[in-house]
Amino acid sequence: MKVTITSIELKGPLKFFALSSNALKIIRQLKTTDCKQFKKRGVWTKHYTITLWNSDQELKDFASSGAHLEAMKGSKKMAKEIRTRTLDMESLPDWKTAKELLKEGNVLRFD
Repeated sequence: MKVTITSIELKGPLKFFALSSNALKIIRQLKTTDCKQFKKRGVWTKHYTITLWNSDQELKDFASSGAHLEAMKGSKKMAKEIRTRTLDMESLPDWKTAKELLKEGNVLRFD
């Protein structure tokens, strides 16, 4: 099983509206997949998601298509930073653990 942890830091609080619009579309897309579990949380300009997948291929298929792909293409307009980390795990970590794991994740920074 694969767990992906993601954080996005927005350029400002008004970017939340664009994030919310994208998130609704992405969640609709996610519901059409075999994603095993999903949780999200966020406040102000910092938001997180964690997903659990059967395989790396399912994760890659989701990330590289549909609403998720479109949101990633436009992420430079709203995000200061996006972090991701994918690990072999059998269940979703708690939020404290997820945030610690994310410190060692891949980082995209936008100026």
